[in-house]
Amino acid sequence: MEFYERVSGARFHAAFYRPNDIDWTGLNYQLFLDISLFARDCFKSLTEIFAVISTNRIWKSRLVSVGSLNFNDVVSYGVTGPVARSVGIKKDIRFSKSETYSHYWFLSIQGYLGKRGDSYDRFLIRVREMYESINIVFQILGNLTDLAYKNTDTAPNVSFLSFFDLLNRKSRFKQGYNSKYNSMESLINHFKLYSEGLIVPKGFVYKAVEAPKGEFGTSIVSDGTTNPFRCKIRTPAYHHMQVMSRMVQGHYFADLVTVLGSLDIVFGDVDR
Repeated sequence: MEFYERVSGARFHAAFYRPNDIDWTGLNYQLFLDISLFARDCFKSLTEIFAVISTNRIWKSRLVSVGSLNFNDVVSYGVTGPVARSVGIKKDIRFSKSETYSHYWFLSIQGYLGKRGDSYDRFLIRVREMYESINIVFQILGNLTDLAYKNTDTAPNVSFLSFFDLLNRKSRFKQGYNSKYNSMESLINHFKLYSEGLIVPKGFVYKAVEAPKGEFGTSIVSDGTTNPFRCKIRTPAYHHMQVMSRMVQGHYFADLVTVLGSLDIVFGDVDR
């Protein structure tokens, strides 16, 4: 939350991403240094927690064989994310060739699968994915650090977007960032873009990302104006909520808390 606030000024609803761009105002060397220190401490704390509870007898008795799912349940209820992977279904949009985004293909990351589809498998998958998140942070910071010592007259020899290129060429960025305030014509175009909005081409499109809880997608039907004719948001929590009745069959009432926690449901997504 602290890093959200530092880069965008918002604590919970981060306004860091822009259409085809990001907010550059909060990016600096101190931010990246603090993120690296946080990731290091997070790795240490996560290892300590995992070592204590992964083999704990009480912990395993409350999770093993609780809230189990099978392949048919996952397909029938539209389950995605770690819940689907706990059954052994290798479904992760980050590794899909047709749905690549955020340049995950240029990172060295791994996916994890379960076998029994119970709460303990989901616990193991989520902990391992937290390790992978830290691994991704260190890889990105390593590329940023390497580029800081490169010659700014030559293009960086990496496959990451123009993000890193622009980050090192501060003079060119500042010139482009301030041009709309120095030119009347650029200022008018800037004002029209923000007042009228982006024109969405006619047709239907669905795009999804691999959120921590599962597949988070948005489908838009456009009639060629700035306002979509229809917009539908697909949240993983909505689908996981309806499979709970299947997962808690034959369990005690106290196991309901375990199942709910292993699904990681956000009720704001369900209300959506």
